[in-house]
Amino acid sequence: MVHLRHRLRALTVGGLALLTAATALPASAAAPDRTDRPSGGGLSAVIRYTEYGIPHITGKDYAQLGFGQGWAQATDQVCTLADGFVTLRGERSRHFGGDAAPDRSLSSATTNLSSDLHFRGLREARTVEKLLDRPAPLGPTRQAKELMRGWAAGYNAWLRQNRITDPACRTADWVRPVTTLDVARRLHAITQLGGHGAVVDGTTDPRPQGRKPARTAGAPDPAKASRGLLVRRGNTMGSNAVAFSGSTTADGRGLLLGNPHYPWQGGARFWQSQLTIPGELNVAGGSLLGLPVVTIGHNADMAWSHTVATGMAMSVYELKTVPGDPYSYLVDGKRERMTKRAVTVPVRGKDGRTTEVTRTQWWTRFGPVITSMEDVPLPWTAGSVHTLVDPSTENLRMADTFLALGKAHGVRGVQDALRRTQGLPWVNTVAADSRGHTLYTQSQVLPRVTDELAKRCSTPLGRQIFPASGLAVLEGSRRDCALGDDPDALQPGTFGPAVPTLVDAPYAENSNDSPWLANADRPLTGYPRIFGDMGTTRSLRTRGAIEDVAAMAERGKLKVADLQRQEFANRSPAGDLAAKDAAKACAALPGGRATGSDGKAVDVSAACDVLAGWDRTVRAGSRGALLFDRFWRALVRSVPEQRLWRVPFSAAAPVTTPNTLNTADPGFTKALADAVGELRAAGIALDAPWGEHQFVVRNGKRIPLSGGAHELGIWNVITARWDAQRGGYHDVVHGSSYIQAVGFDGSGCPVARTLLTYGQSSNPLSPHYSDQTELFSAGRMVTSRFCEKDILASPKLKVVRVSER
Repeated sequence: MVHLRHRLRALTVGGLALLTAATALPASAAAPDRTDRPSGGGLSAVIRYTEYGIPHITGKDYAQLGFGQGWAQATDQVCTLADGFVTLRGERSRHFGGDAAPDRSLSSATTNLSSDLHFRGLREARTVEKLLDRPAPLGPTRQAKELMRGWAAGYNAWLRQNRITDPACRTADWVRPVTTLDVARRLHAITQLGGHGAVVDGTTDPRPQGRKPARTAGAPDPAKASRGLLVRRGNTMGSNAVAFSGSTTADGRGLLLGNPHYPWQGGARFWQSQLTIPGELNVAGGSLLGLPVVTIGHNADMAWSHTVATGMAMSVYELKTVPGDPYSYLVDGKRERMTKRAVTVPVRGKDGRTTEVTRTQWWTRFGPVITSMEDVPLPWTAGSVHTLVDPSTENLRMADTFLALGKAHGVRGVQDALRRTQGLPWVNTVAADSRGHTLYTQSQVLPRVTDELAKRCSTPLGRQIFPASGLAVLEGSRRDCALGDDPDALQPGTFGPAVPTLVDAPYAENSNDSPWLANADRPLTGYPRIFGDMGTTRSLRTRGAIEDVAAMAERGKLKVADLQRQEFANRSPAGDLAAKDAAKACAALPGGRATGSDGKAVDVSAACDVLAGWDRTVRAGSRGALLFDRFWRALVRSVPEQRLWRVPFSAAAPVTTPNTLNTADPGFTKALADAVGELRAAGIALDAPWGEHQFVVRNGKRIPLSGGAHELGIWNVITARWDAQRGGYHDVVHGSSYIQAVGFDGSGCPVARTLLTYGQSSNPLSPHYSDQTELFSAGRMVTSRFCEKDILASPKLKVVRVSER
């Protein structure tokens, strides 16, 4: 019967593949004008869906494959994708008002107006068109362009042939067809998220301010503020990844666990698929929405993941302006005039009428004029102006990098792919292969700021900032302060492929800290400061991760099941370090009372036993986790690290220091009283189960969630909105997203478990809106179907042929 069923499924694939999209899917209500007219009778692809709506897309060439990817993404995410294309067109203010906030998936702009000014400025400068015209390898290859062309055609065909059911955009007039150029613009925007895209508000409306403003009391320290740029990036786009070598595994082959932490809503969501061109490409994994490539995934021989890197993807030049002319600057005494760009944006007012708003942007030979980086002031004075340097504004190679990774046969192939394409803008890469090899590498596109250059050319502000964060502020009026070129760098002014790299370590792990402790027994040193720091305190998440994976490697005989257990262990390193001391100090308080930050005394005696009895995890059933979480957040907000611990950090013991909670600090009793008072005021028991107060609601159903905050050191990060009156942590903003645990057994079919925590679709009417969220709640994962026999064996197999006609 099993053999017969497989034969029937094989026949089904052949038969159903002949169906047209019109017979397999509902017809559209309207047919928008076509923007892509490929030759040769149109594009088509075969999409085979297995459990949880995961598509396995096959095309005869890159354009056909891109077509299937665009169609399938539109099926699940049309409204989210369309919203992103509104952003890229610079039309958010027209449709949603200028003061509203975008979802920040394509830039850091805090208002729609700022976002529109940024993207319209890029459009009017024809930035992406110029990059598309560059020959490979400096520009994208023909294959990458064909993927983008196909993706646009597939998205447009879906719009023509289907009715939108998602309430988010069912009747919206801003859902429109797209072009190949729109897809390229989305790719370009994502490459800039660590650079220009991270500081948009400071570049969209710069104006001379006259004399330099005096620093006022309470103003942010520039060094601390520059570190905040990295912290905020890690808090909105973070990750864990670990690769285990064959020396630690049960079968001598490599293992990889990837756990990116990304937003749960909006355009920065992942989406899962398998992409196949027979004989050319076969890769499965997660893609950022709108991209026609797999960005984190595996093939038959290798698995890889990424983590957000500490490399500072941008730098700044301070230029001396010409006396009496703030719009001209000097380079080696020679005058150069800035380029003026007047950017006009249509803005819908509260009365529904549309007016035009024009702002002037100024550009130098280095990049745009910038007057602030969030809390880092960069004033445009009568004597000087600052300009941003972001090499990724000249980078449209990322699609080729991901294509090359998808084809790589092992760790050596990964290294070769990164060397040839040099297209990753703000991430590390961690990989393992079927031969038992491992890799960690920080192959980023970074401005070529060597330590020597920073020492010789930093401005006074740069001398404060660069050691703290790697953000260089250099003298731009001197040609000898130019970035220079590495002979093996594809792009001028960037570092070549000689970057921090660790090969064949028993484990290679990163949790958004620098390369230093990718393996604590083999620390990486000697790299330029712009890549990251070394010899400094690691985050609790890094420390906990190293403890866990080092113990796993030491234990050995690892299998994919061990990776899944690590993902859902939900151990709190902060709890292991501090809960016992906190409970002991709590029990010693006179009368069991503590004074909160409002000056009121609170009876905290009941909290002592709760903290002592807590199991130090943030599993859904854990009692005491919520109390510790609220206490710990209050404590670290108010008490700096040097006062938080009794034993300070030591570079000789970076995984175990600092330690021993300093309960004598006044902030301790305040934080404890505040946490107890907060929970009682909300009617929440101090020992309430974690999952009763961390949850999401999907179609009226409350789904409890394990996992917890970065501050607690949790591997399985979940960042949720706190509202005690609504039950606690009631909606997830950011956290574990596309998870994959991958191994190899020698059969040619990877042993893989995956999970897309929020499901394939953001449409509440889709069956795949919350199905994987329920798996996540239960600590379960999906068995990957990569090989043909496994796809055909799926009890949920559904095959459709999609085409332009």
